[in-house]
Amino acid sequence: MKVFTQSVNFSADKELIKFVEKKVGTLVKFHDKIVDAEVFLKVQNTSDKENKITEMKINIPGSELIVKRETKSFEEGVNLAVDNLKRQLKRFKEKQRDSSIS
Repeated sequence: MKVFTQSVNFSADKELIKFVEKKVGTLVKFHDKIVDAEVFLKVQNTSDKENKITEMKINIPGSELIVKRETKSFEEGVNLAVDNLKRQLKRFKEKQRDSSIS
């Protein structure tokens, strides 16, 4: 699976990009037909502590799953988004199984 990481309003260091790719790579366990993943890391210019936006889009045949999280750190945002996508992928597979049975 290819992981495309884009940073907006800042330049992400190699460690952060490696972290994102490793975390997103774990999603393959939950769905074997993931085409690719797009990750957008954005910094908002606000005084809020939670100014880091992590947006993930997973492309699977016939659908795409999108998650957006605002957090204090990108690592926290990536973890929350990946956890949410795991649940979405499980639900998606169950729906596919249910529709193929009936």
